[in-house]
Amino acid sequence: MMKKCVLIILDGLGDRSYSDFNHQTPLQAAFTPALDRMAAAGANGLYHAARVGLALPSENAHFALFGYDQADFPGRGALEALGAGVQLSEKDVALLVHFSSVEINDGRLFLRRNTPPATAGEIRELIPLIAHFRWEDIDLTFHPIKGLFGVLVMRGDVSPFITDTNPMRDCVPVMELMPWETHAGDTAAVRTAKALKSYLIRSHEILDAHPLNRTRCEANLPPINGLVTQRAGRLKKISPFSERFGLKGLSIASGVVFAGLSTCLGLDFMKVSDSDDPECDLAERLTMAEAALASHDFIHIHTKAPDEAAHTKNPPAKKQVIEALDRALSRKIDGFLNHPDILAVVTSDHSTPSSGPLVHSGETVPLVMCGEGIRRDAVVRFDEVSAAVGALGLVRNTELMSLILNHLDRIKLMGIMDTDVDQAFWPGHYRQFTLD
Repeated sequence: MMKKCVLIILDGLGDRSYSDFNHQTPLQAAFTPALDRMAAAGANGLYHAARVGLALPSENAHFALFGYDQADFPGRGALEALGAGVQLSEKDVALLVHFSSVEINDGRLFLRRNTPPATAGEIRELIPLIAHFRWEDIDLTFHPIKGLFGVLVMRGDVSPFITDTNPMRDCVPVMELMPWETHAGDTAAVRTAKALKSYLIRSHEILDAHPLNRTRCEANLPPINGLVTQRAGRLKKISPFSERFGLKGLSIASGVVFAGLSTCLGLDFMKVSDSDDPECDLAERLTMAEAALASHDFIHIHTKAPDEAAHTKNPPAKKQVIEALDRALSRKIDGFLNHPDILAVVTSDHSTPSSGPLVHSGETVPLVMCGEGIRRDAVVRFDEVSAAVGALGLVRNTELMSLILNHLDRIKLMGIMDTDVDQAFWPGHYRQFTLD
């Protein structure tokens, strides 16, 4: 059997220290015997999916985790569209969009509530009002994803190089739509910003006048009377994961963005659902991974639970989630650690602070690799500080995928050309020599 990799991503696991935990992080303060056992059985280090200090969203971090350069990243909007089954051409632009509560103040648009409370029925009633808009030769179409959230697809002579409008904070002005400074002279970017601004203004006028919002205001609820946008993107030609690394890959995750990322990179995808029991959710995904090892060489297992707990800005809640995930690992990790042909890797995509104004932060996250032949260091605790003295050191960007290929005994010796493309893996899928 060829060696195979199981990569477990505990989303948003890294954090900052808190006085309530004696200046430890939630991970340091948590009781994690399974993760600590992995630390003692493997090589440890710190990981950052880009440059230390840079705060990354999950989609960019995973792009690097899977071994791809940010220059090829298609944008979150495009990935969400793919994940939702929206057909995109390489000329289309897709943006994240969601309903919000806004008001006009002194000629400016203010965001009263970024994500106002709303029922599914209310959103269904409002979607047809803003589903389609045309500005000159540019078409804009709203595609619902979940609750308040959707994807806006723009077709025509359009460009993704435009600013966001969503400030991601309540009670602040909405940002003006502009082309990026680097594309200020680009006619397509200028016209895309104008078309989108016209759509957002018209959407506000229609939504604000709808009887539903009069009823909400009478009930002392914020109106659902505006849209905000961010993270425009466009599809790019990207080499499939199997061609780039010689591995048949699978992602086991919830969330539309991971479905889109899998489609973009050519990974198989198993969609799972998140419940209010992160322990059972992760245990189920680990069981699915065990079965999938018969047909896949690289399996990505993802849980969003630590990140979502951190977004509540409650460090003890994040600690409890981490302990629940560790209990799930304790149920299943023996099957991976005791198998001579499995490389088990645990890390995170980014840090998510459980306090303060940041969505994500730029600190490193712990990384452990366990498997036959991997150097064992003196680290016995899996956390952001203990891992710093581990044998792996600081791993950045796409280096993690190179390490995985290395420990699967599939890394190519630099300079060897067994194929006409300089692939990262060995042996390559080469053409056989003939006597023609």
